[in-house]
Amino acid sequence: MTLATLGLDGGPSARTVLLSAVSEVGFRFHTDARSTKARELAADDRVSLVIVLPERAQQLVVQGRAVPEAADESREAFGRRSAYLRHLAWVNDAEHARLPDEERQQAWAVAVAETPDGPLDPPGTWCGYEVVPHRYVFWEGRADGASHRTAFVRTAGGWSVDHLPG
Repeated sequence: MTLATLGLDGGPSARTVLLSAVSEVGFRFHTDARSTKARELAADDRVSLVIVLPERAQQLVVQGRAVPEAADESREAFGRRSAYLRHLAWVNDAEHARLPDEERQQAWAVAVAETPDGPLDPPGTWCGYEVVPHRYVFWEGRADGASHRTAFVRTAGGWSVDHLPG
C-alpha cells in the first residue's frame, strides 16, 4: 500500500509499505523508529493510505491517524514476517544504505549466514502503527461504463455515505 504523511518540510511525503494486518480497528504497518516516516508521524499522525487492486479495477483510499502499536504486538508481527523481511529489519539501516554496493551485499551475506532462518527477535528500533480510519473512499472502475466512488465518513452516530463521480 502507499502511505502518505505530512513531510517535515510541510509538503506531502509518500512511499510504499507492506500492509502487515487488517483488524476491526484499522490497518497496520511496521517500520524502523529512526525512519523518515516515523519522524513525520511523531510530528503529525494524520495519514492517508492507498491500496490498489489493479486486477479487480478497485482502489481503497483510507484517511485517518496512525497510532503507535504496543511493543508486544510489534514483536508478534515481526515473528510472522518472512526470513528475508526479518533480516531486512536488522540490516537495512541508514549506515548500511550508505555503503558501496559490494559492501552492502557482503553485509547481507554475513547476516543470512549467521541466521539462515532469519532473526527471531526484532531490533530495538522496530515499531508498528495502526491507521485508525475516519474516512474511506472505495473506487471501482468499469470497462463498460463510468467508474464509481463511494465515500464513508465516520460521524458521531456511525458512518455517513456519499456517492462520488469516478
